[in-house]
Amino acid sequence: MNRNPIIPFVLIMVFGIGLMFLLSFKGLGDAKEIAEQEEGGTEATEEVASDNPEEIYQQTCASCHGNQYEGGFGPKLDDVGSRLSQEELKEILVNGQGTGMPGGLVPGKEDLMAEWLAGLK
Repeated sequence: MNRNPIIPFVLIMVFGIGLMFLLSFKGLGDAKEIAEQEEGGTEATEEVASDNPEEIYQQTCASCHGNQYEGGFGPKLDDVGSRLSQEELKEILVNGQGTGMPGGLVPGKEDLMAEWLAGLK
């Protein structure tokens, strides 16, 4: 009883090619849906952010610095007002700091956020 050793490789190849075609057609269908979301999605991202610094913090900063300023991925902010001046805070908000803190997270609201953060003690 000799079995042909090539048959398993041919079956795997046929299965792989079939899977590739199936996923390609799936991707083509999803591409249309993604394009429609991008066209309609620009309206939702253009809404103006709040002028309340606490709300801005919860939307853009709390994921790294914690809901209660306790830190997490980013450093704790509950005493940042005693460590950094308002100008230093604004500089960090505009340009970022190191590899963990990106700049430009609150465009146009840097002065407001720097003043608010300087008041945290």
